[in-house]
Amino acid sequence: MAIAAKISNAGAMSEFVPPFEVTSRLTDQRYHCRFSHMWNGIATRHSDTIDTKFFVDGRGVVVGLAHAAFVEFRARAGRDLSDREASHIAARALCERLEQEEERVLYDASAADVSRIIAFLGIR
Repeated sequence: MAIAAKISNAGAMSEFVPPFEVTSRLTDQRYHCRFSHMWNGIATRHSDTIDTKFFVDGRGVVVGLAHAAFVEFRARAGRDLSDREASHIAARALCERLEQEEERVLYDASAADVSRIIAFLGIR
């Protein structure tokens, strides 16, 4: 999925990312994932992240996106990432983790990971 231009925040936040499935390379388990919402993790868990919540097989999972990557993107692109773009970045980060690791309730994506995913998705 490539995102060539800025994606607007139109519609309900829970609909920013359509439901998706991920299969674990470790266990062959198929996970059913649904995006819920995002919030600023700096205040709630004292981390320098934008936190996103997904439901994985009905269980809540948080993906924290390193805020430093958002700052770096703004400096490079001259604009902020939209919430919708951030939700797609988080969905990709979650897919990668579920493919490679066992399911957890919290994943943190480093600034390097977030920047790599931004490039992978083609966000400019």
